[in-house]
Amino acid sequence: MSIWHEFPDNRILAELSLWSADLANLAEEINRMDPYADFYHIDTADGHFAPQFLFFPDLVARLRQLTRKPFHVHLMVDSAILLHQIDQFIEAGADIITIWYENGEVVPNALDQIRSANLTAGMSLGLETPPEVIIPYFDRIDLVTMMGTRVGVKGQDLSEQACTRMNAMRQLIWEHGYSGKIKLAADGGNRSHTVPALRAAGADTVVLGSLAYGSQNLKQTFDWLWSLAGPPQEQVNLHT
Repeated sequence: MSIWHEFPDNRILAELSLWSADLANLAEEINRMDPYADFYHIDTADGHFAPQFLFFPDLVARLRQLTRKPFHVHLMVDSAILLHQIDQFIEAGADIITIWYENGEVVPNALDQIRSANLTAGMSLGLETPPEVIIPYFDRIDLVTMMGTRVGVKGQDLSEQACTRMNAMRQLIWEHGYSGKIKLAADGGNRSHTVPALRAAGADTVVLGSLAYGSQNLKQTFDWLWSLAGPPQEQVNLHT
């Protein structure tokens, strides 16, 4: 079930990455960011798909009590445990669950599982994965997360391919009649000098880390973010 009707459609959406928060003071960080966050981005990693261990279900269930803002759980876990992890994060209070195209054969069942729980279903693509592979899943997803860096490594610069890939995915969504239904998220490498280009290339939502948590003036930072112009509504120019 898509939750996009709950958000404004005339500006970019801000999803705040809890991985970039002060992990020793998550309650205080959520309280500080709640006036500005459209929703929270929660990376979950099992040490196999991505080289970390991040955000487990019991912790997410506890954080769920601290805010009414939606939780976007980005599952970076091995295919063998994916379905089990989806069940656990549904129970923990996720509103959006994103899986990886690279999870392979289990993907159709995973998407069915998310949608049967009336959650918003998302899919993410690694940097080396061609955007067009996701077309067969357009009728089963509400969000595409385009990675701008390698999976699971903080502090990287935005890939030179990121805006071109974002633009190409936006065009595919438009050409197949899913404009307005499927939102595009930019994840990784989001800095003050890269977010405007990603927005212009088609990003509907951007995963924010240090750009938000390190801001000395949150109101000024988010006023700037919300002012960014997006791509043309009717069509995207692939050659920009």
